Amino acid sequence: MKGIGIIGCGKISQVRHIPEYSDNPNARLVGYFDLARERAEQMAAKYGGKVFDTVEDLLADPTIDAVSVCVANNMHADVTIAALKAGKHVLCEKPMATNIEDCERMVAASRQYGRYLMIGQNQRFALAHAQARKLIKEGAIGKVVSFRTTFGHSGPETWSITPGPGTWFFDKKAAVMGVLADLGIHKTDLIQYILDDTITAVTARISTIDKCYADGSPIGVDDNAICIFEMAGGAVGTMTASWTFYGQEDNSTIIYGTEGIIRIYDDPACSLKVIGKDGTVQTLDIDRIQTNDNQTKSGVMDAFIDALEKGVQPPVSGGEVLTAMRAIFGALESSEKGVRVEVNR
Repeated sequence: MKGIGIIGCGKISQVRHIPEYSDNPNARLVGYFDLARERAEQMAAKYGGKVFDTVEDLLADPTIDAVSVCVANNMHADVTIAALKAGKHVLCEKPMATNIEDCERMVAASRQYGRYLMIGQNQRFALAHAQARKLIKEGAIGKVVSFRTTFGHSGPETWSITPGPGTWFFDKKAAVMGVLADLGIHKTDLIQYILDDTITAVTARISTIDKCYADGSPIGVDDNAICIFEMAGGAVGTMTASWTFYGQEDNSTIIYGTEGIIRIYDDPACSLKVIGKDGTVQTLDIDRIQTNDNQTKSGVMDAFIDALEKGVQPPVSGGEVLTAMRAIFGALESSEKGVRVEVNR
């Protein structure tokens, strides 16, 4: 059984990390830290374990084998590296970090201190995504030519632990990036996973279109991101991330091949649909994608604990996510300069 420490007791900890660890028979919640101490106290009272006064105190506890890092984006790298140095395995929430140098420092620290680093890219664990990857590998739609992947909802101000226009997600200092880092990194990592391919170039438009603070001024980070991704294998497609889908959440991906099309989570009646070149249709109702209003078990924490129990590299390691993060930072550069940017060459 692995002792778990929680660093950051905000919404993602409360609805996913903590309850999923609590439900895993091979995990034991040992302790919690949050800058708002009352949040940590509430979690300790509900799930057991103790509250630590500082991150350093938590990391010094020898009964803690691993930690979930669920703090604001700008703190991911420093907290993760401190945990790895303290001998703890780390599951860090996305985005991995706020610049590529910090991402690389995290991976280097994992290797230096001999501890595992996993990034919480939960889209890989959705069953229809895994099935789509398998079908593409088997040649179900021939050679992939293009794709369209989207993740959009009405914004984090309805979901955050600090709801409303003052949410930390809108704070440039804490979040650094907006929807691109919140939702876009999910679909950037996902398209590489489904296609078993790597993004090599990006052209992007990243902007703040609608979201405002309480005084009516635009938020400090982006609320929409539209990217064109070029893949090493030749496919070209789009990735759209938005906080301004004021209606039904969209978390769909469509893959177009020379022999057909795979549609994933774009039809409420079925999670995956394969449309053949000859017009035949195969539907698979495997599961339902998580939404902010329907939080189901992600599978991330179970995979992390399983890897620790077996002593093997967890899925979605920090090293694996570097290529997706390079694409994200390439998208920021592309949008800022108005040019196509090559990455992962």
